[in-house]
Order: sequence, then structure tokens, then C-alpha cells
Amino acid sequence: MDKKLLWAHLALLGANIIYGLNYSIAKIVMPDYIAPFGFIFCRVLGALTLFWLFFSFGKREKIAPKDYLLFFVCGMFGVAGNQLMFFYGLNLTSPINAAIIMTCNPILVLIMSAIIIRERITPVKIGGIFLGLAGAAGLILHGNKLSVGTDTFWGDLFIFLNATSYAFYLVLVKPLMKKYSPTTVIKWVFLFGFMIVFPFGFNQFNQVDWSSFDSGIWSAFLFVVVGTTFLAYLFNIIGLKQLNPSVVSSYIYSQPLIATLFALILGQDELTFVKLISAVFIFAGVYLVSIRKAKPKVNH
Repeated sequence: MDKKLLWAHLALLGANIIYGLNYSIAKIVMPDYIAPFGFIFCRVLGALTLFWLFFSFGKREKIAPKDYLLFFVCGMFGVAGNQLMFFYGLNLTSPINAAIIMTCNPILVLIMSAIIIRERITPVKIGGIFLGLAGAAGLILHGNKLSVGTDTFWGDLFIFLNATSYAFYLVLVKPLMKKYSPTTVIKWVFLFGFMIVFPFGFNQFNQVDWSSFDSGIWSAFLFVVVGTTFLAYLFNIIGLKQLNPSVVSSYIYSQPLIATLFALILGQDELTFVKLISAVFIFAGVYLVSIRKAKPKVNH
């Protein structure tokens, strides 16, 4: 494998390891210490500050005026819409429902990629997407119940809209990746994303009692801001520089696997045959989606 492709896959794996751990760690802080939209305000502001602090030195890339609108749209779908709708939906539905609905993201990305950026849909990619979907669903539903009813309808709808919003972001940001560096793209995407998040999260942010934070709460808070937001978004954008949106989105199937492995390490879960087969399906699915057609050799 080409070194750039290897680093891209490692970056995506790193991002999804962080996401897999985040489900448990974020609950330590939210909602007892920070309300959902206030937490999003902190996440986006913190990551925005770090992006501009670390990546404002060196050579500056000039942004074409026509691209600012696309940066704004990517900030709206990839940062603001993605995070606000997920947290709002999660408050109105069960974690199991949310996890299952989120697995439709790679399917949405595959469809949007074909329509918007003309990414070729192959039978192998389709097979990989559904193989990963089967593996992720097996892990999530094993020993759990999916609840479908009027009580969870609005929550389920907002989780689906969140998955759709992130799918749009992954596809729409790809053309920007061809013109600018990953750090330039993510700086501007977060700047516009914060502008949209500000009116939704400022009041809840203003109500946070920072004096109530002990060292454990601060550790969890910093993990979510620095790890889940700053590093995970950076790793994803690095992966997207080299890989198609459908490959990047397929890594979402690894999150339930990572969460399961984390629980096994902590002794909170047991290894079963279903979990083992689900893991095989996930790895096989991601591999099939990431296969690239070899370029024909040119004889000189």
C-alpha cells in the first residue's frame, strides 16, 4: 500500500477509536455539568481555537472568493447541523436507535457521492457497505432491543437528519480538499460552523458552573474538546484528502466494535461468537469499500 494511503487509513482508524471511546466519556460531563448545546458550543469553540492557533503559521493559502460559500455550507452541515441534530435527537430517542440509524451514513454517502461528485458505485463497494452494516447491526443489537414507536419518532428523525447532514459534508468538502490543504479546509469549516452554533449554544454555555468541575470532569471535558472534536475532525480530513468519502464514512462501522473492545478490556463485557463474526464482517466491509482499481501501466 502507498504510504499516503496507509497514513490516511491510520488517521481514520484513530478518529474512530476516539469516537468509540467518546460515547462513555462524554456522558461523564453531559448533561449533569453541561447541557447538550452548551457542550457543543465548548467543543466547537475549543477546536476552532486550536485549529487557528496551531495551523496559522507558515505558508498561507489564498482562498478563492467563490469557495467561501462552500466553506460555509460545509461548516453548516459538517459542524453545526451534524452536532446540534445528533445531541438534540439523542435526548429524544434511545442510544440503540441512534446507533442503528447512524449506520445508514455510509449508504447515504455512497448515493450522494455518485450524484454530486460522480464517484463510481461498484458491486464490490455496495457489498462492502452492507457487509459492514450487518456487522455493526449485529454488535449493536446483540442483547439489546430496538424500539420503534411514536415516543422516539422525533428523536429518530433528528438522528437520521444528522447522518444525512454529515453525509453531505463528507461529499461537499471533497472538492475543497483537491484545492487546499487539510488544515486550511478544517480551519475555515470550523470558523463558519461556530458562527452557526453560537446562537444555539451560548445561553447554555453561559450557565455552566465551572467551579463544580473536579479533575475527573476536567479530564473528560478536555478529552471531548481536544480528542473528539479537534483531533478526530483533523484525522478525518487527513483521511479524506487521500480517500473517497464512501471509504471515510465506512469507518463508522468500526465504532461499535471499538466500544465493544473497550468494554472487554475493562471487563464490562464478554466475547461471544456473534461479536466475533460481527467484527469479521466489519473489517471485511471496510476493506471492500476501500479497494482501489489499479491504474493501467504505461509502457515507455
